[in-house]
Amino acid sequence: MWQPEPGWQRLPGAGPSTFGVWSAVEDGREVVVKRLAAPEPPDPPGLSDPRDANYWRRAADVALAGVVRRTPGLREAVVVRIEEDDDGVTVVHERVVGEAPTGLFIAHSLGRFAGADLGGEPWLASGQLRTRLALVERRGGWRTLARTPTADIAEHLWSRRESWLGRCDELPRVAQHGDPVAANVPVRAGDDAVAIDWSHLGTGPVGADLGYLSLSSREGFEPLLDAYVEGLPAGLATREQAALGAQVTAVYTALTRVDWALSRVADGEGALAGKFRHPAVAPYIVAMQRQVTQIEALLG
Repeated sequence: MWQPEPGWQRLPGAGPSTFGVWSAVEDGREVVVKRLAAPEPPDPPGLSDPRDANYWRRAADVALAGVVRRTPGLREAVVVRIEEDDDGVTVVHERVVGEAPTGLFIAHSLGRFAGADLGGEPWLASGQLRTRLALVERRGGWRTLARTPTADIAEHLWSRRESWLGRCDELPRVAQHGDPVAANVPVRAGDDAVAIDWSHLGTGPVGADLGYLSLSSREGFEPLLDAYVEGLPAGLATREQAALGAQVTAVYTALTRVDWALSRVADGEGALAGKFRHPAVAPYIVAMQRQVTQIEALLG
């Protein structure tokens, strides 16, 4: 069975197929080692579907194909090696160090990246938000939010999810990192940004990446949108189209995360309202509160 080498330092890293992430030094070079575990029963079937948002080995396939090695705006760290065995895949990148980009720079980079040609690789993700909401639906929807003061808002938005997803399906489809939180875009490299964790790379509605970014960025939605649109290639999409894709993605993702966080503590001692400040819940509520204007736009 595969095991990390002695002396490797564990790093944060999550995902349905991520066995672990470590920093190491190899031949005098700092690297990051990511181990992806092959799915086994009773793992969800989506892990084995190359088009599913959670396909287990997409990060390895991205590194092997080199599709984001020189893409505009956003690119992958240098790949050192990729090793496969019966139990999974080990992906090793150079550790990226340097100036951390601002949220506005990341937004602009994502706009430029939206115009990238990723080719027709069979493992590119698609329908990411739809897939994630389908998982929520199988769990019964936003059941914990139904017990909070936001119940009416949550019920209204949940009942209209197919309508908003359909609106997004009509938007221009663009290259999408899939999880561009600030921690996954750690370094600025000249006019571009270097991104890590390409396990959700694919295509999606214009603005979707911006919606994900807005949930973790300190900058407000409108300045981020301005920077994103400025980075879009001419003629790819309008500001209104980018705003819609970002709003739908941000709102439905934020509410899903709050519901998930609350569900983890809901059965503990005490009233649910008393757990809104729980350290495992509060950051998600804050992120949702920052999307009030976007929520109102979808309610209207």
